[in-house]
Amino acid sequence: MSTKEKLPVSEKMRIIHDSKRPTIDDYIKALFEDFIELHGDRGYADDPAICAGVATFQGMPVTVIGHRKGKTTEENIRTNFAMAHPEGYRKALRLAKQAEKFHRPVLCFVDTAGAFCGVGAEERGQGEAIARCLSDFMVLRTPVISIITGEGGSGGALALAVADRVLMLENALYSVISPRGCASILWKDPSREVDAAEQLKITAEDLKSFGMIEGIVPEGGSLMRSLKKALQEQLKELLAVPTVEQMLEKRYEKFRKIGIFAE
Repeated sequence: MSTKEKLPVSEKMRIIHDSKRPTIDDYIKALFEDFIELHGDRGYADDPAICAGVATFQGMPVTVIGHRKGKTTEENIRTNFAMAHPEGYRKALRLAKQAEKFHRPVLCFVDTAGAFCGVGAEERGQGEAIARCLSDFMVLRTPVISIITGEGGSGGALALAVADRVLMLENALYSVISPRGCASILWKDPSREVDAAEQLKITAEDLKSFGMIEGIVPEGGSLMRSLKKALQEQLKELLAVPTVEQMLEKRYEKFRKIGIFAE
């Protein structure tokens, strides 16, 4: 499928919810070697909704972090449908800090409808955990690349998408709120989620035109090859930046410039 073929948002929503769509485990198997998963936030518990560990990419040590979905009902229940708790985001940040210490690039794979909003998650500081990711990833002294692979919903997605480079698969969606949540608030009718998605302008093509992402990865039979090539190119460019201070300045300016406004 080519990025030139513009599918309607409704079709993209169907595609990203397909149980056969690749998950973080598929990406790890196809793209990385010697992956070792690490667990726990060292404060409360381990969150199966976030997968994090160390691996090698084309011979380079990297840290891999991503939302974990399942392909069966049982797997999705175990991973809470990739809706992470605060301990998941604290685990992610712990691994990012470790990557900073050992000068490993961080590669994040984002695929979630949003952070879990249950009572327990709120009691344990869900908002603070996400905010900490936002602030600390902004100044993380190592290259960060995030790839939106399916759903990129609300702060639950943005927590792992404050990066030097943000890429999207061509059928992925990335938004400030899930379409269903938006429809529930705007029209008091969650069934109008497709209408909401169209109004939100959340496709890869829309966000590339707004300057919110740096690239679109074509899907199809060669998805993993295309993604590997994109990561190679982005890493090469980021590692060529002369100093960490220059990298951080570019990251800051990237987010300061985001947005197109019309009156």
